[in-house]
Amino acid sequence: MAVHSNLPRRARTGAVVAAVAASTLALAACGGEDTASGSGESEDASYGEISVQYSWIKNEEFAGEFYAYENGYYDEAGFDEVVGISGPDTGVAKLLSGSVEVALSDAASIGAAIAEQDAPLKIIGATFQKNPFTILSLADGADISSPEDLVGKTIGVQDSNSSVFAALLQANGIDEGDVTVVPVDFDPTPLMNEEVDGFMAYLTNEALTVELAGYDVTNLAYAENGVPYVAETFSVTDQYLEENPDLLKAFLTAEIKGWTDVFTEPAEDTVALVEEYYNAAAAESEDGLEAVFGALDPVKTEMGLEAEKELISTPETEENGLFTISDELQQETVDSLAAAGWDVSVDDLFDTTLIDEIYAEQPELVDYLP
Repeated sequence: MAVHSNLPRRARTGAVVAAVAASTLALAACGGEDTASGSGESEDASYGEISVQYSWIKNEEFAGEFYAYENGYYDEAGFDEVVGISGPDTGVAKLLSGSVEVALSDAASIGAAIAEQDAPLKIIGATFQKNPFTILSLADGADISSPEDLVGKTIGVQDSNSSVFAALLQANGIDEGDVTVVPVDFDPTPLMNEEVDGFMAYLTNEALTVELAGYDVTNLAYAENGVPYVAETFSVTDQYLEENPDLLKAFLTAEIKGWTDVFTEPAEDTVALVEEYYNAAAAESEDGLEAVFGALDPVKTEMGLEAEKELISTPETEENGLFTISDELQQETVDSLAAAGWDVSVDDLFDTTLIDEIYAEQPELVDYLP
């Protein structure tokens, strides 16, 4: 979801080439070190700089990442810099080109790339156990409450979400020719103006925007309508995973700590932190982030955080820890992609070895709930 350009992080971004070089040198220097007992990281590890592609702009969707910066979790994990790059972007092309090391993406985008391009990509963990995608409509308008209601309707879909929308149609046996798709941005005004019947949205974002504008809304949630795949996935190339397991374990550990803070810190503190990072990104945006989206709304931000927690915290993560993906959920994800026309296996799409090792070494990290 997003604006039209990458927004640099408030700290220095550095050149990608320098980042890769620094990371490679650091790994070569510490490649033979033993893992510290119970830490999940190497003693005095130095992993240099890595780049992480965000799927969306710097708002509450990345509150855990902001805590990882603010509370020094990336630093203590051994990183000189973690460069967060704003979307919208699935990260697939950038992973394959080597311009980023990690992408926060989704199972449909990664799965489609594997199925259609034989892309050497893996999901190693997932922030959202339930994807937040929805077809948003007005309750007193098209009121799209079932997949069948999409037939004959005009749906606004962003370019970066086209594959995700295709997954919903295919999973429910709906011919693309039976739905009129029009390109839209991420501003839901066309829906409120009744220029479209439905609008591709996030439950945690545009759905709240329209609700706060005073409209009664209907959500056709993907996760409940044939597409129950994971999202905000930590995705990497097969080669990077094979060559940098210790680095990725350190990175994921810092992320777990950051997202744990989202659940344990007061909501008003998290909202203030998100606002700080959002405003910094807006100030550095060449396209004028605030001009496009306006000042961050604290009320909506808190609502978004609460909605995210419902997608993140499930009985499985409460038992096994953040970012874990159960065997059952992996299979459900693969099945939903197959229903959408993307034939991948669990082994093609997932490798959760590192996240499992982290919790085996640091079982205290499982307890993210207050």
